[in-house]
Amino acid sequence: MQKVDLVDGPVTIAGALDVEHTDTGLIPRRLPAWTRPQITDSYMKLMVPRPAGVRLVFRTDADSVELDVFVTRFRNAYHPLFPVAFDAVASWCRVVSREVRGGDIAVVRAGQVVETEHGEAETLRFDGLGEQWKDVQIWLPQAAIVELREMRADGTVAPGRLPGRRWIHYGSSISHCAEAGTATDAWPTWVARRAGLDLTSLAFAGNCHLDPFAARTIRDEPADVITLKVGINVQNLDSLKERTFVPALHGFLDTIRDGHPSTPLLVVSPIICPTSEDRAGPTVQDETGRYNATGDPSGLTLRRIRALIDEIVTVRIHHGDAHLRYLDGRELFGPDDATDLYDGLHPNAAGYRRIGERFHAHVFGPSGIWPELGGAKNEGRAR
Repeated sequence: MQKVDLVDGPVTIAGALDVEHTDTGLIPRRLPAWTRPQITDSYMKLMVPRPAGVRLVFRTDADSVELDVFVTRFRNAYHPLFPVAFDAVASWCRVVSREVRGGDIAVVRAGQVVETEHGEAETLRFDGLGEQWKDVQIWLPQAAIVELREMRADGTVAPGRLPGRRWIHYGSSISHCAEAGTATDAWPTWVARRAGLDLTSLAFAGNCHLDPFAARTIRDEPADVITLKVGINVQNLDSLKERTFVPALHGFLDTIRDGHPSTPLLVVSPIICPTSEDRAGPTVQDETGRYNATGDPSGLTLRRIRALIDEIVTVRIHHGDAHLRYLDGRELFGPDDATDLYDGLHPNAAGYRRIGERFHAHVFGPSGIWPELGGAKNEGRAR
């Protein structure tokens, strides 16, 4: 096995907009370095380095690749630890999955780490990739912080290729998909692979609050299609009222349009969440681990949020934004799917797969909003 340089070498860390250098390795981050001073919320600080949609991209004739990693996994205090796994995809379709067993385990309650079990670094080995030249992507787990320490291969490693069309997706835990299992089971990743898109996932569990730094990040990054799935975290934390939510979403869209005046842009409202449909937040966990809305029914409920998002998009289309669209989140996961909300708020793994299938059909499928952006794999853009 020969060492492969992860810094200025043949490997691209795709989907990461920043890389933190530690004494022992590299931690991919999903927001650019300039945002660090503006991120003051402790829970958001835990989300940015969780590498949803981040992958190592290269070409190789190696049959086996090894990756030394130190992983911090997170467990909700009320629920068992969900699986955390790396997925190696060879020639765009073959998946070799390796579940993490070591590293630290941090127990989280109400967005705060309350306990940590310390562990060791580990080596993940991806065998049977085939000795022919092929494109390989190693997708990092969305539900953990990953420090990359060393990579080795039993063959030659060269720069890889990325899909030609770039997709930026912004969202909450429903897009972050910590409960989905393996890295490629997160629904935005599943959609990106099926549609042949180069994904940048800006999905931050608990932290989709229309932050200006997120809008400026989207504005400044290349994109062929942009999707925003917004609203649920605003209700969860009761972080905005109707008076502030409307101009905040307008402002978020204005900032994106400053850099992408004609890029296809889709705004998706929240999926079903029975406890929050007719009550405002905050939405908190009870002693069983289920989420319940505790606010006044006259506040910003999910029904009202969906109506406001629909109105905002309609107004902007009327005033000339011909490339803007709206999708009701209940088309992706509606009342008939509610039994797959394992804690009353988040889908289980089967629910996330259903969201991915429906999102692809509604947006990139043959009868979708933008079928021309999906379909063929469209690989071939050099890194």
